[in-house]
Amino acid sequence: MRSHYVILLCFIAVAIPGCSALKSEPKIDIDTYSAKEIYDLAEDRLANKRSQDAAKYFSEIERLYPYSEWAKRGLIMQAYSFHKDKDYENSRSAAQRYIDFFPAAEDAAYAQYILALSYYDQISEVGRDQDVTVKALQELRLLIERYPDSKYAKQSAEKFDMAFSFLAAKEMEVGRYYLQRGYYTSAVNRFRKVVQEFRTTEQTPEALYRLIECYLSLGLRGEAQSAAAILQESYNSTQWHQDSLVLLSGEGLLPGAGGKNWLSTIYRQMIKGQWL
Repeated sequence: MRSHYVILLCFIAVAIPGCSALKSEPKIDIDTYSAKEIYDLAEDRLANKRSQDAAKYFSEIERLYPYSEWAKRGLIMQAYSFHKDKDYENSRSAAQRYIDFFPAAEDAAYAQYILALSYYDQISEVGRDQDVTVKALQELRLLIERYPDSKYAKQSAEKFDMAFSFLAAKEMEVGRYYLQRGYYTSAVNRFRKVVQEFRTTEQTPEALYRLIECYLSLGLRGEAQSAAAILQESYNSTQWHQDSLVLLSGEGLLPGAGGKNWLSTIYRQMIKGQWL
């Protein structure tokens, strides 16, 4: 029996502080607060790293005082708070409402930036699904085009380049997977996409080298030589160029963009400037 009393006393000792903690913050009748008071309440929660609570209070301003200046300010802060809490869907929703309601406002560019970030910040979490990366690129491009003079334009351009390079890297990853397993035609399609659509990224030299590997394996020597010619002209300081010379010499070949394959066309157009 005594052991039961000890257990009971221990439970009470733990439970009482918990109850007092729950009562430490009195229940708030938010409907009696002014817009500014709710805003201040939300900012306090944000300052104390309670972004979910902050977002809730900022949204209450929109509900109770929808046409006030505080609602306008609260809406952008709502988007920010949701984003801090990694609630990207609600962050996007709040940011989009701000853009729809106040397209010419000073914070419209920031709302668009948060909207873009709601996709961009998820890029590393999506595995092989590139849809979120594409959406990030779309929203970043929209910000750059719509608000070119805003302080967020430069940051967006940098993030756009990084997301663009990320897409190219994923294409390379899939292409290497096919190459390693001998699916040369499928690999070619991936590396070709990098060369044609992501030429400005750092992935292009390797993509050209991998195309040489694929085309030599397929017996398409002219295409392999054309890829090597582009490497030689545009990326001759890279290791990929040096490796390509070794690869070709093993077949008794040299770089050259003859013939009428798609790579020789790129060589003539982009290297020689012969568009006709």
